[in-house]
This record gives sequence, C-alpha cells and structure tokens, in this order.
Amino acid sequence: MLSAWLLPEHIADVLPAQARQLETLRRRLVDRAQGYGFELVTPPLLEHLESLLSGTGRELDLRTFKLVDQTSGRTLGLRADTTPQAARIDAHLLNREGVTRLCYCGPVLHARATHVTASREPLQFGAEIFGHAGLEADLEAAELSLDCLQAAQVQPLVIDLADARVLRGVLAGVALDATGLQDLAEALAGKDAAALAALTEGLADETRRALRALPRLYGNDEVLSSAERELPPRPLVRAAIEQLRWLAAHLRQSFPGLKVGFDLGDMGGYGYYTGVRFAIYGAGATDALARGGRYDEVGAVFGRNRPAVGFSLDLKALAEVAPPARPGGAIRAPWSEDAALRAAVRGLRDAGETVLAVLPGDRPAPQAYAFDRELVEAGGRWVLRDIAHAPITPATAAESSR
Repeated sequence: MLSAWLLPEHIADVLPAQARQLETLRRRLVDRAQGYGFELVTPPLLEHLESLLSGTGRELDLRTFKLVDQTSGRTLGLRADTTPQAARIDAHLLNREGVTRLCYCGPVLHARATHVTASREPLQFGAEIFGHAGLEADLEAAELSLDCLQAAQVQPLVIDLADARVLRGVLAGVALDATGLQDLAEALAGKDAAALAALTEGLADETRRALRALPRLYGNDEVLSSAERELPPRPLVRAAIEQLRWLAAHLRQSFPGLKVGFDLGDMGGYGYYTGVRFAIYGAGATDALARGGRYDEVGAVFGRNRPAVGFSLDLKALAEVAPPARPGGAIRAPWSEDAALRAAVRGLRDAGETVLAVLPGDRPAPQAYAFDRELVEAGGRWVLRDIAHAPITPATAAESSR
C-alpha cells in the first residue's frame, strides 16, 4: 500500500520559502501588468471541455484532465491553459467594443508533464490583448513579458522570434491533409532533415527547397536576409519577415542589451499561433521562461473571433531562477496576559509590522522568521529593541505604559 502522504508524480507541496517567493513574484507581475492597463480576472479552474479547448489544437487536448459532470452529464475539463477562458470572458461577459486587456494568475493542471522535471500543476501568469490586429499589440505583449521577467530580476534575457505565417506562406496552394501538415510541422520543429526530405518528396521544386531550408534559418539578423533569398516571395512570407524585423528593432530600442534571435523553422504550437510568436530565455533556465504570440482563432468557438495576442509563464519555473525573496523584518514578542503588552502588539500589527508572539514553551525556527527587533519591558513600558541590543527606542505606534 502506498503511503498516505505520497503525492502523484510531478505534483508537489509549496513550502513556506517557495510560497513567499511565489507571492512576491505574483505581486510584482500583476502590478507590472496593471501598470500597462491590464485588468485582473480570475476564471474558474473547472469548465465545459469545449470552452477550454477553443482553438488550441491537439497538444492542449492531451494535457487536459477530463471528467463527467454528475449534475449535467456533460464532459468537463480542468484547465491546462487560461487563455481560452480569457477569450470567453472577453467575448461573452465583457463583450466590449475596441481593445480589451486582461491578465490572470492561478494554477493550471496538466495530465502530462511537459518535460521530465516539470510540474503538472504550474502557477500560470499571463496577459492577453483582444481586439487589435496590428503589430503594435504584438510589440506590447512582448514588451510586457520582458518587463515582467525584469521585475523578477532575471538577467540577461534572450528573446527568440518566429512567425507561423512563414510556413503558411510557403505552403500556399499546396494540398495537405491535417495529418500531413502535423507531420510536416513536427519535422520542422525537430529540425529532422531526413523526415523532412521524405515528407517533401513530390512537392513543387520551389516549395520543397523552401521547406528544406527552414530548419537552417535560425540565428541572428542575417537569418531574415537569408530568408528573403531562400524562401518564395509570397505575400505572407514577406509580411512575416518585415514584421519580425520591425519588432526586433523596437524591442532593442526598449531594452538595450537584449539579445534577439530568430528561428523561422520553429513550429512549436503551429496549430495554435496565427502570426508572430516568441519565447524568452533567462540565465539559469533550461527552457523558455515565457512564451507568447498572436492567436487570432482562440475565440472562434464563442462566436466572436477577435484578434488576440498575449503570453504566459509559469511562476514556479520563474521562481527557480529568480533571486530568492527575503523575508521582511519581524518583531519577536513574549506571550503574556499583560494588557499593555497585548495593546503594543496590536498597535504594531495595525501599523503593518509582523509581530510573532512566542507561545509558552515554543522556540521559533530561526530560518522561518527574520527577527530584527523584539518587544521588551524597560522602565515600566514595552519598547522595541534591536535584536543586536541597539539602544532602546519606544515601540512605534504601540507605546504604552504599565
């Protein structure tokens, strides 16, 4: 029999130090998003399955826990991504004209871990812009994601840019079924030259050469010049290249020292993204810390297919590479029925201080609290004293006499 305290694989408790780190990061990121004008929403963890899988493709379907609602008999899902829920809120609950900016932060659940060390219960922070098809919205989403990572004090940062329209432009006029397109996207994502050669046999020369060139088109700015030479001059391809160049220039202007790369063969999330997409990497991270881009089809199932762009990240993964949040200073106080002491403690807490009353017989763990002051009795009054026994000062907002 398994021990009752064992948790499922890739599921873990969040202990005090990590919880403090996560809450510090959550506040910083939400504040940063609200500074851009994003409004905070909190969707439910459980929804009808068709809402959760709106426009997201097969990958999210495989990661979504499913169950039957005993009230209605319908299939429900535990969200694996909050973006479709934000799209539902935009389409049906807010139903505004013009641009809507929403942000969120909450747990999501994955039926399958995304990699060996990943949690199946990420704490997802994200931001979405609905109702604007222009590249200006793509830039804002990328800038906010970089600002959030900088607010978490992760440096240096690298952003990789790609665009789903490159492949769509290369394949313009080519008849491929869903399976063939999925196989092709997977071969490109894995830069599998052998699979790509087999899948492109029988295609027109121009299309075949372009598809086989895509896995090589990654690196610095020269990639865009190479793409203009090696890819067919089709409208979608040219638009993608020009917009990637524009986006990179503006990001470098806003974030001096930012390293910008391109990977035109990166087809991760091809069935989901419809335009520019990006991934941001930081020091100490083995995978992207934030991913985002344009996904204009996400609201189709809700009958209001608005342009959409945004990003998301896992606060738990971010917490592993961000500088640890140090506990704030705390005050140690003895426990007593003395009315003056209890009034002093209440006054300090009302003033925003952390005051721990040491219960009889207890010895607080030193790693749990950053005690820098203590309440002591001196001259008939309760006063604050530095733990290092600095000169005694009256207890701020709590001075009282016995």
